[in-house]
Amino acid sequence: PWCAAPVPDPSGPGRPRRFCKRSHRQRHYEARRLAAAQGLAPDEVLISRAQFDEWRDRIYLLEAALEDAEQDLGDAPTLRDYTEAFQTLYEAASRTRAFRLEARALGAE
Repeated sequence: PWCAAPVPDPSGPGRPRRFCKRSHRQRHYEARRLAAAQGLAPDEVLISRAQFDEWRDRIYLLEAALEDAEQDLGDAPTLRDYTEAFQTLYEAASRTRAFRLEARALGAE
């Protein structure tokens, strides 16, 4: 779905709905047409530089937390080492999981 809202299950015959609203179906159509006009494939996505930078920073922090955990759990780790490594990884993963990209039509402000 365009807005990630749940689409109700079909109660009758016909194709199942893909969009929660007609306007979302229209925005999806507009986005597909603009993307095709720009030469984008159906599986390509455009994001802003700010969103890309934020996503890249969160992935970097997650990778750093994983490397730290690998080093901390090297030789004969204790329960405390495991707990600290888990907490560090959990915090980094939570920040990464909180990142969201919202679908928008090309050219929409």
